[in-house]
Amino acid sequence: MKRFLPLAFALVKFVSGYLLTSSYYDLHRDEYLYLNQGQHLAWGYLEVPPLIAAQGWVTLALGGQEGWVHFWPFLWGAATVYLVVRLAGRLGGGWFAQALAGTCYLGTAFARLNLLFQPNSFEVFGFVLALYALVCYGQEQRPRYLYLLGAALGLGLLNKYTTLFFVAALGGALLLTPGRRLLLSRHFWGAAGLALLLWLPNLLWQLRHGIPFLHHMALLKASQLVHVDPADFWKSQLLFCLPAVWVWVPGLLALLLGRAFRPYRAVGWVTVLGVGLLAVLSGKDYYALGYYPALFAFGAAFWETRLTRLGPRLGLRWPRVLQPVLVLLPLAFVGLFAPFLFPLRGPAAMAALRPRFAKLGFYRWEDGQDHALPQDYADMRGWRELAAKTWAAYQSLPDSVRAHTLIHCANYGQASAINYFNRHHPLPPANSLNGSFIYWYPPVEDCRAVLIVDDELHPELAPHFASYRRFGAVADPYARERGTAVIIGLRPDAAVLALVARERRAEISAWEGPSSK
Repeated sequence: MKRFLPLAFALVKFVSGYLLTSSYYDLHRDEYLYLNQGQHLAWGYLEVPPLIAAQGWVTLALGGQEGWVHFWPFLWGAATVYLVVRLAGRLGGGWFAQALAGTCYLGTAFARLNLLFQPNSFEVFGFVLALYALVCYGQEQRPRYLYLLGAALGLGLLNKYTTLFFVAALGGALLLTPGRRLLLSRHFWGAAGLALLLWLPNLLWQLRHGIPFLHHMALLKASQLVHVDPADFWKSQLLFCLPAVWVWVPGLLALLLGRAFRPYRAVGWVTVLGVGLLAVLSGKDYYALGYYPALFAFGAAFWETRLTRLGPRLGLRWPRVLQPVLVLLPLAFVGLFAPFLFPLRGPAAMAALRPRFAKLGFYRWEDGQDHALPQDYADMRGWRELAAKTWAAYQSLPDSVRAHTLIHCANYGQASAINYFNRHHPLPPANSLNGSFIYWYPPVEDCRAVLIVDDELHPELAPHFASYRRFGAVADPYARERGTAVIIGLRPDAAVLALVARERRAEISAWEGPSSK
């Protein structure tokens, strides 16, 4: 049973992902970006480390269909729930503890998280793998688990820089508990060396490019994190895992205060310090998700022990009858929040739910305002339409200028989606001066036509073209890109081409520092 249940939950998690997608929505804007990065493999990008791009490269090599795009979050979600259920078993839990830990994962925010091709799924997996290795080492004292911990952290740093906060929390947790003895182990430092070795190529990339991570964090703070309200952050921590709050809270308290889990107390402190650090730094609420799954396992083991002891004391068998009900309880909440976990309802139906759920923050975007759809859903509309209109605009160009056409987009989502949907068309790559696209921008000296993709017409540019007209725009009323237009400009003059070159140099300088070229 201990070997069967983890595999069963992993299989359910993986297969259900394909059953819970729909045709109402395209991919998310960020998913297109990571696929586009897969066409430009490097040891680093301005937005993220390189691991997600490697997955994008494999996806495109396999054809790039949406099923392959979804494969990765489904895989990491399945691997995570496998570890959570295994961890419950390692803590002495029987079928009840393992099944309860598994349904806690399936019935909480991870149901939504593991649907999107983003670094978040691997981030959660990496955190859980690190804590799983820490528990295994505490039980068996085998050095291989320390190296597994190091590998988890090293790969985590190749996936997302928020792993640095986890590393800081882990260091603090070891210092606050008997785990500080690990600091005297040569294998611990060997594991730390392994983590650094894995991360080193990306670290060198950061140093070579002026540590653009710092500029990225400054942009996030100015445009998004400034809207993070401390009260909303803590409310989200409750809502994300609300169906399992009765499991993870006792699990955390048992870790921090109980005798049974005293050897693993560092796991509890990692959660306290990690989530606390994010709160202090005004991190996004979902950055903290990776700290909770391990608590499901500890909380489930806690409840199994309590129920097992309670029955004989009272001379009753009801705890055994209650166990199946408790296992299913986290899944009962899925029905209530299903529209926000799985994109199975159309946009009009989602907009109609706003009066009931807006107070929970589900319709609040990173600009701090409520909108018709949740931001993730609005970010999955309109891309196919935009790509089709861009292709139609390109086909309308004279044959003599098509080979000398520049496609310039206002943001990475537009450029990435156009490239994805037109990947089988003879269309020049769409470009942008947003994010990592500044490294892939082509020379513009021989440009004879420009397709400008933007939500503004920019009439001030018209005098710099022999012909300047609006071709079409995204009409989808639910798309975040609604109103984004495709503008055709023929025979640009030298002044506007020089302006593009200057803006590119300015963007590189902003990211890499004034000494960059």
